[in-house]
Amino acid sequence: MTLSIAKLDSVAEQLSETFLSHYPLKSAQHLASLLPKEAATLLESQPMHVVLRVWKYLTPNVSEALFQAFSLAFQVTFIAELESHIAIGLLHKFEPERQSALLAQLRETHADISQELSDLLEYPENTAARMMSCHVQAFYGDLTVRDALSQLKNQSRPVADVIYVLNSAREVVGEITLNTLVASVSTQTLVNLASPVKARLNVMDHKDSVIELFEGLRCRTLPVFDAHMQLVGQVRFFDVYQSTKEELASDMQTMVGASKDEKALSSSWFAVKKRLPWLQINLLTAFAAAAVVGAFEGLIAQVTALAILLPVAAGQSGNAGAQALAVTMRGLTLREISTRQWYQVMIKEMFVGLMNGAAIAVTCGLGVYLWSQSLGLAAVIALAMVSSLVIAGSSGAIVPIALKKFGLDPAQSSSIVLTTITDIAGFMSFLGIALLLSDFLPKG
Repeated sequence: MTLSIAKLDSVAEQLSETFLSHYPLKSAQHLASLLPKEAATLLESQPMHVVLRVWKYLTPNVSEALFQAFSLAFQVTFIAELESHIAIGLLHKFEPERQSALLAQLRETHADISQELSDLLEYPENTAARMMSCHVQAFYGDLTVRDALSQLKNQSRPVADVIYVLNSAREVVGEITLNTLVASVSTQTLVNLASPVKARLNVMDHKDSVIELFEGLRCRTLPVFDAHMQLVGQVRFFDVYQSTKEELASDMQTMVGASKDEKALSSSWFAVKKRLPWLQINLLTAFAAAAVVGAFEGLIAQVTALAILLPVAAGQSGNAGAQALAVTMRGLTLREISTRQWYQVMIKEMFVGLMNGAAIAVTCGLGVYLWSQSLGLAAVIALAMVSSLVIAGSSGAIVPIALKKFGLDPAQSSSIVLTTITDIAGFMSFLGIALLLSDFLPKG
């Protein structure tokens, strides 16, 4: 009986390992649905190569929670297998005391890796050093293809896609892709195969500069050098893509007043602390919009149809502003535009607002006329649509650029600021035009 139970447990463990190994994406999605402690216990029972395979498909918040749920012994073993930039990203989530304890434990078995990670932690956040992988392949230029391939086969770690070629002074003089190396004649020397390096990064280069370089060059990887121009690592396109993806995801939260630190499973109290201040600010801005409506109280009392159409004017301008904001935020995040191009972006969005406003004005004006049988009311809503969409579009472009220009996070609650502007613009345009054309409006 005992033997049967032991055999059943062994089969279940094999099935778990097989599933995790062959279906890493589905496994990652399943792990995300479990409590961190349960998922951590499951992974700790698996071979390390299986854990590393699944880990690539975990979202940042899930991977952080899982790593912190691992036992200290498994954390040490696991972090020794990770690429340096991924390990640094995980270590950065710990308090300094916990970092020191983990690195001290790592030093007992992997002194070189512990020292490497300690050095990287000294670099500021958002620098090339924090994005790079210290695992690089570099050979002297007089080495033959046969000898280089032989050395690569003897290495325990996976081979990088790009191999750097050094001269006798240990300076990088070129690079070779792994595909080129494998397909070349075995007697050729590396220096004859190498192509020039497209660009060089310094460990202190800001993340924005790194992303801009990759965006312009469209290359696989770029080498990173220290102050003495020694090759210390490389940044891959995949790392830049991951960084940009996480930045875009966090921008989505900050645009509406949520903190970048808040996760889907964060505690309710943490979420309240992060969101409430911005909700209070939004309340004040809502009163500002209400004050605009209050200023036209007499006109609204005379023409009650205006009160019915107010949400239409505000809603359309809000949507138009949100569209312009989303496109501008994407441009800033992906470095498609800079703050110097504010005028071109603003003019473009103004013209978009003008054309969209004209099209919406025809539709809306026709609908209001059929409803109210009033040409005056139809003209008011049509003119308000054009003016409010022009203002909303230009505001959606200017708000994030202005925040970035003043050294602030362009995503930080820009949606709340924009909502205030579009509400006030929508109400002011609609009610202001209505006041000018009040003689043509139906009373009552």
